[in-house]
Amino acid sequence: MRIVIFGASGMVGQGVLRECLLDPEVVEVLCVGRSALDRSVDGAVDRKSPKLRELVRPDVFTDLDFTPIAQELTGFDACFFPLGVSSFRMKEAAYTRVTRDLTLAAARVLARQNPTMVFIYVSGEGTNVRSKTMWARVKGATENALLSMPFRAAYMFRPGIIVPKNGIQSKVKLYNLLYRALYPLIMLLGRFPKLATNTQTVGRAMLRAVRETPAERYWNTGAINRLAHGNQS
Repeated sequence: MRIVIFGASGMVGQGVLRECLLDPEVVEVLCVGRSALDRSVDGAVDRKSPKLRELVRPDVFTDLDFTPIAQELTGFDACFFPLGVSSFRMKEAAYTRVTRDLTLAAARVLARQNPTMVFIYVSGEGTNVRSKTMWARVKGATENALLSMPFRAAYMFRPGIIVPKNGIQSKVKLYNLLYRALYPLIMLLGRFPKLATNTQTVGRAMLRAVRETPAERYWNTGAINRLAHGNQS
């Protein structure tokens, strides 16, 4: 498998990247982001892997035209899209541009260049286009648009609590502080698969979805955990 990842430097993205590089069936991983991956990070992933290739676009949040790099986005079996920003203190127009417009601009080029691709988008629990909550409404609209695109299959992952594993940390310092402060509670919730998942499990679930292309399009926390362990029921 050849896989492209948008947002590999984030907490979820690091977990997804790690599982891709560990998977013997994955022969190449292209990471698209606005800066190069921190290759000094040791616990998260083998960043010296010969499978890993990077495409740095410093203006990825502002220039939504992916046509100039279309050829570099060709020949892939799957795209994993955990790229996202916090909606905290963001105006809806700015959040929509980064969350919906950026995602769809990339997806259109990927669908055109890779008609047999599987596309997996990470939104979040509570996503709903009719929601009164801004982020949930914007991500809901993004999901609907992705599902209408001509991919071989598109899946919407809606995790709730995600526990970082294997030395992975969030790029957001506040999140890391919260994880440390709430660690006992998070570990307790981790025993309930309907409430929490982890970065390793999310990555493994994505890879299994590409291999098996299940019929279900929306995956909540419990379903992600079951999928990762080969149980879709």
